[in-house]
Amino acid sequence: MSELIKKQISDAKASMDRAIEHADSELNKIRAGKANPSMLDDVSVDYYGTPTPLSQVGSVNTPDARTIIVQPWEKSLLPAIEKAIKEANLGVNPQNDGVIIRINVPPLTEERRRDLVKKAKGEAETGKIAIRNIRKDANEKIKKLKSEGVSEDEIKVGEAEVQKLTDAFIVKVDQLSEAKEKDIMTV
Repeated sequence: MSELIKKQISDAKASMDRAIEHADSELNKIRAGKANPSMLDDVSVDYYGTPTPLSQVGSVNTPDARTIIVQPWEKSLLPAIEKAIKEANLGVNPQNDGVIIRINVPPLTEERRRDLVKKAKGEAETGKIAIRNIRKDANEKIKKLKSEGVSEDEIKVGEAEVQKLTDAFIVKVDQLSEAKEKDIMTV
């Protein structure tokens, strides 16, 4: 197989790895009834007029399966952090005791679990679409190599390799999705 085709395949694999990482991080943000610091990853706090990720203005810990504790590095940020968590619309109610913010994660109802499973499936589908788009781009780049003297047979072999990669990565996304679905539906 031509070096040019090998390079396209390795580029496609690297892009697909990033797509898997992104899908995994998006799935981890979906609450599964257990307290998880990653639930607060998208929360931005107004830090002296600048939106700043919560993780940069305090520490986020989970002392048990139902509680998240946010310990700000500056006590003056407590109201801003509390407001940011409420505005993030996570379905949790932060409690400010003047030193830390405690978030009790309520158990999920059956209906909410089903909604979260749908959301997880949607995130998995987004990951699959990203992988298919990477496949399409890689195949187009491989076809363009014909002008650089790569034979038809090598192009077909390259496209087959890209398809094998795509199939393997789609299976990985399905595995991530199934694991998340199982996690959500476990009471």
